[in-house]
Amino acid sequence: MTNEIQKQGLIIKAQSGFFTVDTGEGLVICQLRGKLKRGRAIGDIAALGDHVQITIGADGSGAIETVDERKQAIVRLDPRPQGEYQQILLANADQAVFVFACANPNPKLRMLDRFLVITEKQKIPAVIIANKIDLVENAKEVFGLYESIGYRVIYTSTKTGAGLDEMKAQLQNKINALAGPSGVGKSSLLNAIQDGLGLAVNEISTAMNKGRHTTVTRQLFALNGGGYVADTPGWKSLALWDTSAEEMDAYFPELRDLVPNCQFSDCTHKHEPGCAVLAALKAGTIHPERYDSYLRLRAGQE
Repeated sequence: MTNEIQKQGLIIKAQSGFFTVDTGEGLVICQLRGKLKRGRAIGDIAALGDHVQITIGADGSGAIETVDERKQAIVRLDPRPQGEYQQILLANADQAVFVFACANPNPKLRMLDRFLVITEKQKIPAVIIANKIDLVENAKEVFGLYESIGYRVIYTSTKTGAGLDEMKAQLQNKINALAGPSGVGKSSLLNAIQDGLGLAVNEISTAMNKGRHTTVTRQLFALNGGGYVADTPGWKSLALWDTSAEEMDAYFPELRDLVPNCQFSDCTHKHEPGCAVLAALKAGTIHPERYDSYLRLRAGQE
């Protein structure tokens, strides 16, 4: 025991019960100490992005002794025979970065709205990357409404180089969860801000998407100058499983400030008299597409 060294670190890779921990002085491959596995777990005990306390043996092998409390986590519900299990895509993300193309493919704004509801619920700041701005005349016509709500939108093009420095600065020194539909140019953007980064990230995410029987590797990739990025495919399948219809308005920033002004405390914002949300919709201060997204998500629809 006297030869063991105690360290703190960040889990930057998770695969088949083995965790690569960055201690700031090097990488240590660790497994969970047996005491952490006792009892029935309702979710991942340790996950990508967790801060952990480890011991390193004389042979260089590591053991995770404790997992620090998470400030939040991006969670997917994994139905298992023994009951529902909370699978953690990424713990302690400083921000979620959603990449959508302005064209080719056309932006799926309802999907983006769903992603934003998840980040609002988890209290994870969200940044929107509107990519391929070279393919449209005015990207702000589509994505400007998100800026008016208060989200940071960065307009980028790998063809012209627009927005790349701004995106790089936004990712710096943060743990970033990256997501977006296929074909929007995530890999090209990452390669543009750091040589080879998109290729490395894409290799992992391709393996993750091959099917549930593939050994899943989750990994944080280091950014030059500080910070990490992880591709987090699976947002599309992130069910709002613990979200009630009544609380949905709290996750639309432009609605939640209006809710206290509604005549009825249990207002659904669909037909009630004295509804502040419907009044704002009529006045044009709420975007009709966002209101439609709210109704669909409240009803449990895509």
